Amino acid sequence: MLRIHFTPEDIGKVRLAGRPDPIWETVFSIFRLRYAGPPLIFGPWRRAATAAIRRPDLGLLLPLVPGGYYPDFLTPAEGLDGLDAGLDALLRTPKKRLRTELDLLARQQTRLPAWMSDLADGSPAVLGRVVDAVRSQHDTVVAPVWPEIRAHIEADRSKRARAFLAGGCEELLDSFRPMMRWERPVLTIDAYRYERDVYLDGRGVTLVPAYLSWHTPDMLRDPALPPVIVYPVEHDLVTGLRAGASLVALIGSTRAAVLETIGEGRTTTELARRVGVSPASISQHTAVLRDAGLIRSSRLGKSVVHTMTPLGVALLD
Repeated sequence: MLRIHFTPEDIGKVRLAGRPDPIWETVFSIFRLRYAGPPLIFGPWRRAATAAIRRPDLGLLLPLVPGGYYPDFLTPAEGLDGLDAGLDALLRTPKKRLRTELDLLARQQTRLPAWMSDLADGSPAVLGRVVDAVRSQHDTVVAPVWPEIRAHIEADRSKRARAFLAGGCEELLDSFRPMMRWERPVLTIDAYRYERDVYLDGRGVTLVPAYLSWHTPDMLRDPALPPVIVYPVEHDLVTGLRAGASLVALIGSTRAAVLETIGEGRTTTELARRVGVSPASISQHTAVLRDAGLIRSSRLGKSVVHTMTPLGVALLD
C-alpha cells in the first residue's frame, strides 16, 4: 500500500501532464515484454513488439528493468518535454546517483551483468550504450503505436479536465477511484508492491497518464526527486467496429463507430483519431447524430466534447 500525504499547499500544486511521456512508455514496454498484461488490451501490441525486438541492445535494458524496483534515473522528468530531452537528461545522470540507484538494484537481484559495474562507476561509454538502447526500444516498439497512445492520453485528459471543472483538484483526485482512493488529505494506492508513505511537503505532484502501464500507478523511489504519479489510462477495447450489422445498416459504419467510441465523452479530435477520419468529417457526423438526439455536444475551452444521450445509449444497446 502506498499513501501519499497532501498539505493544502500540495492540493493547489496538482498538475496533469499535457502529453504522453515517451521515456516512461519505453520503460513500461520492457515490463510488457516480461509481464504481458491482459491479452485483449496488449495482445496485438505484444505480438508485434515480440517480432521486432530481436536486437542485441535489448540485453542492456532487461537487467535494468527486471520487475519490481528499477532505477529512477531511467525515467527523468525531462521526458515530458520529448524523447530527445529525456535521453539527454539520462545521458547526464550524475555518477553518484548512478552508484546509489544501481546499488539498490543489486540488493534486489542475485546476479547482475559485469557491464553494470562500469555503469555504476559512471562510464560514459556504457551510459551512452544504455541511452542508445532506450532510443532503439522506443523507435522499435513504442513509436509505431504513438498515435494510439496519444489518443488514449487525450481521452483521459478530457475525463480528468471535466472532473476538475466540476469540483477542482479534490474532484480530480477523486476521479481515479478505484485505482487510487482520495480521502483528504491522503491519496492511497492499495495495490502497491510494498508499504510506503510519501509526504509531498508543499511540492505538489505531477500526474502522468501512461498507455503501456497496467493496473497499479508508479512513483519514483527517491523521495528527494520531484513527485510524480504515473498511472495507467483506461483502455478502449474497441479494436475495430464492434457495432452490430443492424446498427451499421441503420446509421452507417462511421456514425456507428462514433457512437461506439464516445464512451464517457470524447472531443472532436479524439473521435477523429480513434475512428480514423478527419476532424471535419467527424463534425459532420456528430451534427447528424446530435440532430437525431443521440448525442450532446458542449464546448470546453477550445474543444467540443460529445457525450451520449439516453436515446443514444438505448440505440447502442
